[in-house]
Amino acid sequence: MNIDFAAVLVMLTVVTGGIWLLDTLVLAPRRVRAVAAGSGRQIPDAAVHLPWYVDLSKSFFPVILAVLVLRSFVVEPFRIPSESMVPTLLKGDFILVNKFAYGLRLPVLNTKLAGEGKPARGDVVVFRYPPEPAVAYIKRVIGLPGDRLEYRRNQLFINEQPVPLSSLSDDGAKETAYRQFTEQLGEVAHRIQLLANSRWGLGGLWSGLQLRREADGAFAWSYQVPAGHYFVMGDNRDNSADSRYWGVLPEENLIGKAFFIWMNLDCITFNGYCNRIGNAIN
Repeated sequence: MNIDFAAVLVMLTVVTGGIWLLDTLVLAPRRVRAVAAGSGRQIPDAAVHLPWYVDLSKSFFPVILAVLVLRSFVVEPFRIPSESMVPTLLKGDFILVNKFAYGLRLPVLNTKLAGEGKPARGDVVVFRYPPEPAVAYIKRVIGLPGDRLEYRRNQLFINEQPVPLSSLSDDGAKETAYRQFTEQLGEVAHRIQLLANSRWGLGGLWSGLQLRREADGAFAWSYQVPAGHYFVMGDNRDNSADSRYWGVLPEENLIGKAFFIWMNLDCITFNGYCNRIGNAIN
């Protein structure tokens, strides 16, 4: 079961704030009058016992409101749930997401309030998964609106230009079955991971891709990114459910830009990876 925490926070803010306001305007004066009528003398408001639900609402409303504002408009924590972004992000990494990088949006409604920021090619973005918006996904922006993308022989081509790819040693790979490369997307140099014997075909690929078979029998695809959309992929290229499988990302689904690793689950459990804490995300 996926919980929409933004919706929960909004609901709690409305409920606690509404109870506080109702008590201030209606219930508290009524209690004071009732007590005063029973005692025959004027009773200060502070001397009247608060119902438990009013007391809780007054205590929690400022805290919930502060969390809602911080999480909705400034920064939001996020935990990496899978290995789709290896080697850049590991399963169990706790990261921070800049919520105003691409414009301020209302929680739940996701309506943009201010800001004209747009994702740049190479940004690592968190977004609402288009087939199931209550679920948050994280991937890297590969294609911008209007870009013509091609993918053949494990290399990207953007607007007919090959994306620079440099082979690295296998020292950083989690498994010897993988090879790692440095990929240069615009101004962003980052690592990607490929299976040493990557062999992919037509199975499961998104129907919007234009597929073809190369002269050597290998499959390739191409795609023109439409306006208002982005093409995203995981850095673990052979183990990522991304735009190749479910389609392009609408701009309104953006949550923010991932920028910082503040904790790793394996470090908490004393299994290593503590050196990742404090690293920026490229």
